[in-house]
Amino acid sequence: MTKAKTKKTTKFTAEYLDQLIEEATTDAYSESEQAGGFFAMIEEHLSLPFTTQVLGQAVTVAKIDLTRRDQIVAICVRGKATQAIPILDLPMPDPPPEGAEWIDAYRRWCGN
Repeated sequence: MTKAKTKKTTKFTAEYLDQLIEEATTDAYSESEQAGGFFAMIEEHLSLPFTTQVLGQAVTVAKIDLTRRDQIVAICVRGKATQAIPILDLPMPDPPPEGAEWIDAYRRWCGN
């Protein structure tokens, strides 16, 4: 089995990520609305499905969801098992999927 490289670092500039943050949070006044704005952008732009490594196991990120507590999660599937993993904790494959810059912008907005 080949192990995919994973990472959480960004290759995008702070200026570019700040532009994405502005776009995601325009007309969103509460933190809940802003999180919803990021969810909408990630859902729209992130190329799904993609494969990554979680705890040393290959998983497929099948979709993105927003919890009742406004946390953006990746719905990961391996065989018959499904698990929601906070998007900020999800290792990205190398190279990352198209649209992953929105996750980096969300991470910056959250202060991570």
